[in-house]
Amino acid sequence: MTDAAPEAGDEVDASQAPLMDHLIELRRRLLISVVALAVAFGVAFTQSRAIFAFLVQPLIRAEGSHHTQLIFTKLYEAFFVQVKVAAFAALCLAFPVIANQLWAFVAPGLYRNEKRAFLPFLLMTPVLFTAGAALAYFVVAPISFRFFLKFDDNGATTGFAQTALPAMNDYLSLIMHFMAGFGIAFLLPVLLMLLERAGIVTRDQLKAGRRYAIVGAFVVAAVLAPPDVVSQCLLALPLIVLYEGSIIGIWFSERKRAKTVTLPAAAE
Repeated sequence: MTDAAPEAGDEVDASQAPLMDHLIELRRRLLISVVALAVAFGVAFTQSRAIFAFLVQPLIRAEGSHHTQLIFTKLYEAFFVQVKVAAFAALCLAFPVIANQLWAFVAPGLYRNEKRAFLPFLLMTPVLFTAGAALAYFVVAPISFRFFLKFDDNGATTGFAQTALPAMNDYLSLIMHFMAGFGIAFLLPVLLMLLERAGIVTRDQLKAGRRYAIVGAFVVAAVLAPPDVVSQCLLALPLIVLYEGSIIGIWFSERKRAKTVTLPAAAE
């Protein structure tokens, strides 16, 4: 009876040891990610003015002028704009390191077939996000800004002038809203294909839900895009195309899985 207690204690210690190892590993991965983010922020802050100048290009193209004026109404506004720009750029720069650390932490707990299934989704996430952000930057933002600038009036007909003098912080929030919203929306294929791999949805269910997907695309566009109809349509239409692309991608994935199952059966 006296030997039972130490054995039980040994079992408890043995069960706690892997948990502590995982927590130590998690802390190490998080520390590497934080250091990478801090270094990226330091580098991006030194180039924040150049990065902000890059982000202002859609407004310059919309105005058709090289003398675009952005104002700041608070003494500290210009400084915090540079901080926001640096933080935005640092997250983009550090994402490969953060994603690599996430993969290094999760991968040892996955089977080989699970790794092969999950890795393409991890690789496609930054590609699709970048594609969505690029669409917002090069196409949607200039079109929307031209629409907004049409309300500029010299007062010839109304008796009072109204001039667009956007504040730095307001413009930065708007362009980041554009790019982040479109980037997140373009991750729809990754989400749908992961749900299909998990058995939560099927290709037939996605095909049957097309009409609801179209309505949902416009609802998502109304939430993520700025409140003008042009921007919302320019986001909703690619979402519908991506939804259809997800169905096609799932069809190819099903065929590949069917071949993988058929080959071992034939070998037997």
